[in-house]
Amino acid sequence: MAIGLCVVALAVSLAAGFGCGTAADGDTTGSSPEPVAPSPDRTSSPSPGELAGARIVAGFNGTAVPSALREAIRGGRVAGVVLYEENIPTRGDARRLIASLQRVPRPAGMRDPLLILIDQEGGLVKRIDGAPFHSAEEIGARGAVFARREGRRTGRNLRSVGVNVDIAPVLDVPRPGSPIADTYRGYGTSAARVSAVGVAFAEGLQQAGVAATAKHFPGLGASLDDTDTEVGRIGLSKARLRAVDEAPYRHYAAAGGEMVMVAAGIYPSFSPQPAAFSRALVSGELRHRLGYRGVVMTDALDTVSVAAYGDPAETGVAAARAGCDLLLFTEPGPAEQARRALAGELRTGSLDAEEFEASAQRVQDLRAGLAP
Repeated sequence: MAIGLCVVALAVSLAAGFGCGTAADGDTTGSSPEPVAPSPDRTSSPSPGELAGARIVAGFNGTAVPSALREAIRGGRVAGVVLYEENIPTRGDARRLIASLQRVPRPAGMRDPLLILIDQEGGLVKRIDGAPFHSAEEIGARGAVFARREGRRTGRNLRSVGVNVDIAPVLDVPRPGSPIADTYRGYGTSAARVSAVGVAFAEGLQQAGVAATAKHFPGLGASLDDTDTEVGRIGLSKARLRAVDEAPYRHYAAAGGEMVMVAAGIYPSFSPQPAAFSRALVSGELRHRLGYRGVVMTDALDTVSVAAYGDPAETGVAAARAGCDLLLFTEPGPAEQARRALAGELRTGSLDAEEFEASAQRVQDLRAGLAP
């Protein structure tokens, strides 16, 4: 099928779930996108720009939501917002900010909740007060029953302020001397322990109505580098990665885990590029070999470690080609650059339209399943 027909076909199939833009929806390079006013009775098909926006998550600096991000939400150009500790100093701040984000009018068909994501692992990685009250290492020592209960507590805590996605649990299998081990972020030192306890925590989160996000596929437990600040290379063989580091994800997939975050590390046995850009890892290992059917999200694509491989437009397109559904950026500007690039690639046929449809639909299904 010709790309023009493919785009029309996928647009029609998603029209019930996505908003609809005008022909000039702000995708012209160098121009400022115009906000799309809500219009419940519009029946035209979503534009490539809006389809691309359905795959973007953006963050921001400070405690006030910048106008650029509000306009992106209003125009259907982002699917979600990631919040960090600096954005929400108190629980009250979190509740008010998230409520204001969800109140921003969105195009018709995009009224399901925005994805609101935070890292709430426990221990040293927590964005708001409350559960979990223990680090992953401490939870692991107490076992799966405790982990599931702590996951439910965490989910209720997050839902109380409006968060609907936890970027946890960590399913890395830590080795001695790794940052994961040194910061108590691992549930155990064996794949079996991490699988049992980490998946139980995820199940607890989802029982409380919060989507879990297992990270960092295919595993950062052997990395001696912090991939948020430097390029980390994990020199394990395919056999070792599959036997140990990927094993928890097989259990997570079987348990119905809703999201997976792909690492920014490099696994030379699979690819010379970061995992998020590797089709062999994202589509081959995670989707096909492990049978994962949920939403796949990148780690932040505007960090130092990833920037060496291109600007936001290039890294966003590379991650989409690999099979990632959601592209995570810490600021609105890079997020918009990536969205424009995705839309352009979709128009020209450089991205597979059927895959684009499947990714956008997975994200839409996730959003639709989360209560506002």
